[in-house]
Amino acid sequence: MIAKLKGKLDSSGAGHAVIDVGGVGYLVEASARTLDALGAVGGEVTIHTEMLVGEDFLRLLGFARAEERDWFRLLTSVQGVGAKVALAILSVLEIADLQRALASGESAMIARANGVGPKLAQRITHELKDKAGALGGIAGSGPVLSTTTGPLGDAVAALTGLGFKPAEASAAVAAASEELGSGATLDGLVRLALKKAAK
Repeated sequence: MIAKLKGKLDSSGAGHAVIDVGGVGYLVEASARTLDALGAVGGEVTIHTEMLVGEDFLRLLGFARAEERDWFRLLTSVQGVGAKVALAILSVLEIADLQRALASGESAMIARANGVGPKLAQRITHELKDKAGALGGIAGSGPVLSTTTGPLGDAVAALTGLGFKPAEASAAVAAASEELGSGATLDGLVRLALKKAAK
């Protein structure tokens, strides 16, 4: 969403921002890195969002980059990692550092985040070492896409959400992107990638 930043509050590594969209203020949870990237209060911002819905809550999370949002989704797929812990990890580690930590099995780097003990850090490292291949080139084989490319990363996430392995999803989306060209829409990428993955 494109909006104006009304205010921000940073606490314990992560925090909140108030985003004004057409006169309506939204309280958005965000990592410390996203809060820093948003800039000064009153400025126009582009923010990628994720909504968490429960029986008794609605939470809106904001990310400065689509890549950070995709890593948030991947982190919260691990048992024991909720939104607060995932934001804490993304607050202390750059995406590249997180990729390196997973690739090399350095769970101690992940344990630096608030709320992440050694056991949870090991579980994250173990479970995400292979899955993270679709989000930036660690582990796995075949063509790998970086989520910094927007629709490509979203298409990979869509396919992995449908049960395809990250390497399969990444390869299918790469092939679809090559065929459709740079102007490909997310919908077009997903449809063609599904056909290619099913072959």
